[in-house]
Amino acid sequence: MRFAYITHPDCIRHEMGPHHPECPDRVTAIHERLRVEGLLDFAASYEAPAATIEQLSRAHTRAHVLELQAQAPLHGYSAIDPDTSMNPHTWTAALHAAGAAVLATELIKSASATRVFCNVRPPGHHATRTAAMGFCFFNNVVVGIRHALDALGFERVALIDFDVHHGNGSEDIVAGDARILMLSTFQSPLYPYSGEHPSADNLVSVPLAPYTDGAALRTAVLDRWQPALERFQPQVLFISAGFDAHRDDDISQLRWRDEDYAWITRELVAVANRHAAGRVVSMLEGGYAIPALARSVERHVRELMEL
Repeated sequence: MRFAYITHPDCIRHEMGPHHPECPDRVTAIHERLRVEGLLDFAASYEAPAATIEQLSRAHTRAHVLELQAQAPLHGYSAIDPDTSMNPHTWTAALHAAGAAVLATELIKSASATRVFCNVRPPGHHATRTAAMGFCFFNNVVVGIRHALDALGFERVALIDFDVHHGNGSEDIVAGDARILMLSTFQSPLYPYSGEHPSADNLVSVPLAPYTDGAALRTAVLDRWQPALERFQPQVLFISAGFDAHRDDDISQLRWRDEDYAWITRELVAVANRHAAGRVVSMLEGGYAIPALARSVERHVRELMEL
């Protein structure tokens, strides 16, 4: 099993102002934790390329891509929504975050890697086909998925989203695409206040009540996700890996622990080993309690490496 790690320096140059939870420390803390724990010694490390307009346009309208480019400021900040803004480095950071997903799919296709973790930001799963929102500009994971399907010849991929927030942007883009099975858990009610009623047959959404813990996660995975994955038999698993359901993260009210992220990753790796020749691409989404984020990503990566 070959493991790849992808990041880019521009991912720490994008920032949205003092005290914003989606901050550069997220990427640096993860990188340092993986380095100190020796996990990067077992990884082939890559710098993410910039996604092209063509690659982005498989997931987004060309108008969205060009409008976002036009909004990039030369200095200061350009507001997208009350919680989301661009600084002079956001445009390039977003290109490289999406480009990481493209590179990951190419590594998987060429068998240069079996598992890939992309330590990139800005995150992506709230970005819809036509709009940026919720800290997200391009839908990184779907850019990678569409590259796998439309450019690299894969026929069936699964998208697993365990961020505490519903991946409304991912659902908007992939709903009704029979080549993609999207499985998600998220706290409900919580931003973006969607997902309780899936909009297409290729979506399996499991809302979780506030203050529930890893037991509810396990029930969702074993009772709802596993049967769907066994029927679908994906050729690659893509993960929108959000770590903001952690009990230490005050952005939500779920009560997951470090070991819950290890458990869910282990279950997904087992599915990948049965049906997808072990292939998994994991993209960083949320997670804002920095120490808990770094620990949980370490557990996630250890399971991806099967260490």
